[in-house]
Amino acid sequence: MKEKYVNRPIYTEKVRPFIRKQLIKILTGQRRVGKSYIMLQLMDTVKMQYPKANIIYIDKELLSYSEVKDSNSLYDYVSARLTSRPDFLFIDEVQEIDGFQLCLRSLLNENKCDIYCTGSNAKMLSGELATHLGGRYIEIPVHSLSYREFLEFNSLSVSDESLNQYLTLGGMPYLHNLSLDRNVIYEYLRNVYSTIMLKDVVSREAIRNVAFLENLVAYLADNVGSLFSAQNINKYLKSQHINMPTQTILNYLRALCNSYFICKVQRADVNGMKVFEIGEKYYFEDLGLRNAIRMFDYRKDINKLMENVVYIELLRHGYNVYIGKNDTKEVDFIAEKDNEKLYIQVAYMLYDEQTVQREFGGLMEIANHYPKYVITMDTLQNGGSYQGIKQVHLRDFLLAEDKGKL
Repeated sequence: MKEKYVNRPIYTEKVRPFIRKQLIKILTGQRRVGKSYIMLQLMDTVKMQYPKANIIYIDKELLSYSEVKDSNSLYDYVSARLTSRPDFLFIDEVQEIDGFQLCLRSLLNENKCDIYCTGSNAKMLSGELATHLGGRYIEIPVHSLSYREFLEFNSLSVSDESLNQYLTLGGMPYLHNLSLDRNVIYEYLRNVYSTIMLKDVVSREAIRNVAFLENLVAYLADNVGSLFSAQNINKYLKSQHINMPTQTILNYLRALCNSYFICKVQRADVNGMKVFEIGEKYYFEDLGLRNAIRMFDYRKDINKLMENVVYIELLRHGYNVYIGKNDTKEVDFIAEKDNEKLYIQVAYMLYDEQTVQREFGGLMEIANHYPKYVITMDTLQNGGSYQGIKQVHLRDFLLAEDKGKL
């Protein structure tokens, strides 16, 4: 493709093994995290591998594709462009096409083309796609930029300053087109936030009380990484003389999760990995968006931001993540992948011995040999190890390719 972009191989390499396999490849994630440009990279990858490939491309954010509005018009559009060459279909924001899953199922069954899509709403996977295409698609979650990508996109070097910029401005790819001026970037991010709310939450989920939705987002921004329940926020609202049914709160939280704007993390028992039904936490997909919609106070918010960025980094590397509960103590994260586990505690600074005991204590009680880390932003103490548990600087954690071997 002629359009310039910065490569994000972490995603293209995940898709590469499935090229020309009878599976629909779906890139999912929040709007503006770069799914469209990853799709362009995939198109170039296909052209390099199959020089005679016929690329059929549909971008539902462009008016020129307005005729493609439902399953029948999508099928007609694609069928008219099929050739005797290897055919590849790429659809950006596929959820904007009514009944798209019916057309994709037919094209897949007829083996007419290799299919790639992007989508900005998880509901299409849990509902539309799962119902009609169970077992015949693969999902590749796309996240905002990692710290390593942030450095590359913005031509920055590894430093305390660039790490603070990352925690403050977030990792939306378009930022590299703007000067790293907080006011300019936050203005852009507030517009992104409005688009997500309008298109992927309010419109798609038929939200009626938009004012309450915005208040809920503000509450979540203030309470990143805090244990949460709909009953607790219901009590808080009543203290503010606002009456809102618990079920409505749950529905709005689900809508925000469906748009990939926030992520819900459940608690699990450290020993038996029993998952608890209540007392979850919520984190934001992108810290820049969180900071743009809520007054940013570095000293007050830094621990929340660190937890948030560690959580998303674990997701980016394919971990299933839980909040750990061990009797009366809590471990910030249990991360599972390929039958391996990581236990992680996050703390801004280890100010004194009491803080050291608190942050390391919960991990020391876990009786297994999986890696255990305390992630901080201060100078490593005791050679970076305390009773066999490693202290790791946040910067080093974010840059490590293998999180289990720090």
